[in-house]
Amino acid sequence: MTEAHPTEPSHPTEPSHPPQPSRPTETSHVTETRAAYDTVAVDYASLLEGELARSPLDRALLGHFAELVGLEGGGPVVDVGCGPGRITGHLGTLGLDVSGIDLSPGMVAEAQRRHPDLDFRTGSLAALDLPHASVTGVVAWYSIIHTPPELLPEVFVELHRVIRANGLLLLAFQAGGFSVRHEQAYGHAVTFEAHRHDPDGVAAQLADAGFRVTVRTERVPQDHEKTPQAFLLGRRG
Repeated sequence: MTEAHPTEPSHPTEPSHPPQPSRPTETSHVTETRAAYDTVAVDYASLLEGELARSPLDRALLGHFAELVGLEGGGPVVDVGCGPGRITGHLGTLGLDVSGIDLSPGMVAEAQRRHPDLDFRTGSLAALDLPHASVTGVVAWYSIIHTPPELLPEVFVELHRVIRANGLLLLAFQAGGFSVRHEQAYGHAVTFEAHRHDPDGVAAQLADAGFRVTVRTERVPQDHEKTPQAFLLGRRG
């Protein structure tokens, strides 16, 4: 310890501040994904406009989800990874009290422009700014495709946290059990990774997180799709 010199002037002690908790470091896949979707937001929204009208099975599954929410007495539903709000808007037409959350501010801006009657905000799948057990249902429509398989368990634990008991989770994702690195998408030079998750693995991870899978289906690729599409509906235990 250094001793003070008596000839030095004394100074009032500065108020001490408690150390601030450090924020978790953002993983590279999150940073990459946000940047990519900020870049493509406007063109993505235009290119996928009307896509749902060409997908009867997708509409049927969303309708089934909406009816189950009604049977639970209604309540708030969140479309996580909502993009430009096309699924959020559809759920709204089915009578749900729905809002959207997306990682990309560019996507949120596009969603707000296209659906000014609905609430949209930025947020991350793995750290939702929602209270415990605060929603009746969550839709994650192709929202987990940029999360590496080994990180999905923490996402499902977070979704379990915000869904109330017996509430619902609907997932849609490209199936296959492999990953693809993209350097271009929707007419733009971007860099991101897309994961074609294994449906058996996802179902097991959901069970580990406390969900009971009640519906599971897959369809073959259609139009521009290159892989099977998987859909899982679970209930929170």
